[in-house]
Amino acid sequence: MLMTWKKVSICCSIRTCQRWQTRPFFLPGQRHASSKKYSDTILLPKTTFPIRPKNPAAEEVEIQKVCGFAELYSWQRQQYRQKDFVLHDGPPYANGDPHVGHALNKILKDVINRYKLLRGYRVDYRPGWDCHGLPIELKALSKGRDSFRSLQPLQIRNKAKQFAEKAIKNQMDAFRRWGVMADWEHGCYFTFDKEYEAKQLEVFYKMYEKGYIYQDFKPVFYSPSSRTALAEAELEYKEDHVSHAVYAKFPMSTLSPALKDIVGGRRDISVLTWTTLPWTIPANEAMCYTPSHEYSLCQCKTTGQLYILATERVEATAQVLGTHFEVLNTFPGSALEGSTCQHPTMSGKVSPLLPAQHVSMTKGTGLVHTAPAHGMEDYTVALAFQLPVLTMIDEDGKYTDQAGPDLNGRNIFTDGNETVVEQLRLAGHLVHEQNYKHSYPYDWRTKKPVFIRASLQWFVNTNSIKDRAVDLIDGVRMYPEGTAASSLKAWVSTRNYWCISRQRVWGVPIPVFYHRQSGKPLLTKESVSHVMSLVRSQGTDCWWTLPMEELLPGDIIRKAGYSDVSEFEKGADILDIWFDSGVSWAAVLQASGRVADMYLEGKDQHGGWFQSSLLTSVAVTGSAPYRSVFVHGFAMAEDGTKMSKSLGNVVDPNLVVSGGKNRDKQPAYGADVLRWWVAGSDVHSHVYIGNNILNSARDSVLKVRRILRFLLGNLSGFRPGEHTVSYNQLRPLDQYMLHVLYQYAQKVTDAYENFHFTKVQYLTLGLVTKELSSFYLNITKDRLYCDDQSSMGRRGCQTVQFHILDVLTKTLAPVLPHLSEEIYLHHTCLGDEVQSVFKSGWFETDPAWYRPDLEPLWRVADDVRDAFNRQIESADPRLYDVAIFASSTVYDVLKVLQTEETSCTSDLCEMMMSSFVSLHHEDHQGNSASSVSQQSVSNVSQHQSVILNTDGSKQSAPFTLHVSPASHQKCERCRKYVAASPTTPCDRCLAVMADSWAT
Repeated sequence: MLMTWKKVSICCSIRTCQRWQTRPFFLPGQRHASSKKYSDTILLPKTTFPIRPKNPAAEEVEIQKVCGFAELYSWQRQQYRQKDFVLHDGPPYANGDPHVGHALNKILKDVINRYKLLRGYRVDYRPGWDCHGLPIELKALSKGRDSFRSLQPLQIRNKAKQFAEKAIKNQMDAFRRWGVMADWEHGCYFTFDKEYEAKQLEVFYKMYEKGYIYQDFKPVFYSPSSRTALAEAELEYKEDHVSHAVYAKFPMSTLSPALKDIVGGRRDISVLTWTTLPWTIPANEAMCYTPSHEYSLCQCKTTGQLYILATERVEATAQVLGTHFEVLNTFPGSALEGSTCQHPTMSGKVSPLLPAQHVSMTKGTGLVHTAPAHGMEDYTVALAFQLPVLTMIDEDGKYTDQAGPDLNGRNIFTDGNETVVEQLRLAGHLVHEQNYKHSYPYDWRTKKPVFIRASLQWFVNTNSIKDRAVDLIDGVRMYPEGTAASSLKAWVSTRNYWCISRQRVWGVPIPVFYHRQSGKPLLTKESVSHVMSLVRSQGTDCWWTLPMEELLPGDIIRKAGYSDVSEFEKGADILDIWFDSGVSWAAVLQASGRVADMYLEGKDQHGGWFQSSLLTSVAVTGSAPYRSVFVHGFAMAEDGTKMSKSLGNVVDPNLVVSGGKNRDKQPAYGADVLRWWVAGSDVHSHVYIGNNILNSARDSVLKVRRILRFLLGNLSGFRPGEHTVSYNQLRPLDQYMLHVLYQYAQKVTDAYENFHFTKVQYLTLGLVTKELSSFYLNITKDRLYCDDQSSMGRRGCQTVQFHILDVLTKTLAPVLPHLSEEIYLHHTCLGDEVQSVFKSGWFETDPAWYRPDLEPLWRVADDVRDAFNRQIESADPRLYDVAIFASSTVYDVLKVLQTEETSCTSDLCEMMMSSFVSLHHEDHQGNSASSVSQQSVSNVSQHQSVILNTDGSKQSAPFTLHVSPASHQKCERCRKYVAASPTTPCDRCLAVMADSWAT
């Protein structure tokens, strides 16, 4: 077990150890001219390692150069390793400067890669960039949508590529500065690379060939602000969107026989419906109900109007309308079958009442107006009942002339919607209108509302893939366990199709040709293979630069059963960027069999890259592209708010590392502090960052640094091959410290294996502050400083500290690579052949160090030490002598640490840090206490007890401490009160000086 040690921490600074410098002392016969200070004979820590970096940013850059950060990845790829570890990089968008999210993601990957390298793996990591798509295109086109219309496709593509290349350079420079290990010159991938684009087309055709890709006219999310179709993953939902909602009546045209019998001779009956999208009413083709629910014929007490609506919605609807409904008849929904109603704004148009399962009873009236071109469920109803699917809305979100002269050219989100409401009012069919706040989908790039619009698009039939994909998720190790897998399953299992066509130009063209007369697509193995060959040599620009004769040669046309290229035109759509990045397993992972050991990205990728990679891989190979998936959260301001430029709380990672103009407000923390912040965060949840958090991270790194510096200083002159003390010759305290170190090493290795980096940090800070600073390094200073340089006790302590430094340095290396490499630069025990810590492998610990049998001994000693420290008035225990009167069980335990009755050099005395310790059996307490009490009237005696675990049962064992002022004189060399005379050092110090002092 790891024990909690109290009291003073070590003094790690050589500068503060000047207390050791005292007045000169002369041996008999020495002349004053040749005198030395006592401090000249004390072995204080010596190291060139600075206590803190003066300029962290500049010093880290120099460490990267000197220690070969740029060459490390290539070096390890050339080594023979029995194991490979493949971490496939999810490509970030090349559409902006590096941000905190990048830092979180890339540093997490690097910590894992560096740990795997130390554990003997050959790491396969190729950083990538997602270079296509609307985010880049929009930023590249500074004039927005007008530029898209005025520029030629190649002009837009050139602007977008230049923008992406600049963003890639900025991001890459930041990733390198953060210490991310990779082959940055030759080992990256980009989705606009020719070979990558060709591989993407290959995957596209394989999926098409297997029947997973098809073209259809169906509703999809459409963004008028981006002028393209969108997938679900490209949406964000605004929770406070306000719609101009209406209750409208559709007068009944014909009643089914069953309904006639129910309502009798009543006339002027209307079905009542509610919608948040009045602009869809002109496209109405049906009214849907649920056959299994009850419906009622009601009369409005205010107007006398007769309405049909769901029985369970009567009361709520009347309350919204501010009236009262009298229920005249109640009947099953099935009675509505065969009835029709009039269109409320288009004279002469009739809409049937149709059964459907999507009708909700939680809001509205239980009757849903159905516009097949503008709703997913509506479209399903249209397919089932062969209804027309008419699109009256263009790419700009404006009505076409099909909607009539009053609506033509009006925008559905503004004047078009209001015009429809006014048409309902003029026709007498507007029952009620309201502003309704609800969740509504927005384009995640432009932050503007989208709508559902039927159009001819290309789709992936995920229905035929998702069952297999969900089953495969069970075989993938997910981090965090449970929630990550269930979230990914939910995304995949609810996706019926995936729209992969986009109406833009910055991307990979869908390699299809359309017959001008019939509109039929030409998409064959030969046509796609030919386009792929052109892309491999010229890139996808060829789709816009080459004439049709070169894109679609005559032999391919004739083989397809046509005669002339003039019969065809090339497609104008590009592939969804999620398809771009989703096929990276095929384009990048060839050497690893197209399966990665790990994918690591943010939790938003459940609906993005994790999903698109899984679906495309299952479609082509029948297997998942990853063995494990690590999901992290998003960066947040430290006060819990979302970061935004408008709030001014965005944290720039480059400023964190290098500092700003005002160093007081924007200090240069260095990359290691940024990395420590990442490792110390609860990465699977929200990850908070701010000045207070960064300051805390910096303080922790400095705390660890001071301990490492102290260890380096103590190892000055220690040569492991010559001075290492064998385990059996170590003192009990040293053996116990190796036991503590062994347990730490096992726990920290297990934490790394399970990617619990916060636990690594917690364990390390615990070892540094409690076991080392407050205990072992503190109480062994006297032995290290004042014993003979080559004494067994001192060399044993150095042996232990050598192992501690090795374990600590390698534990910290994945998280703090700059600090760890700096340790190696100043490590005097490594000889002339100093190499990178990452070339030395993981630490090794001897199982013989594991000694749980030592724990009771040191638990008792610790309790006695705590009792002593509580009893003394001064913080300096050397001012006291202590006599311990112990019961048999306690006495037998402590006797291992002190065989003689009274000692100033025993392990027990070292533990207590007092000048003298006397150990007595409680039977001698009377005589000894009397003797001690005669030494000083300030003698203090207290009865104590410790808890011992004997034969599986805990029992209290008593002891008594007699504490008195030190009985001897102060030794001016070791500062302990163990000298016989105030002018003469103690015997131990005299013996040491006799060997080291020049005469």
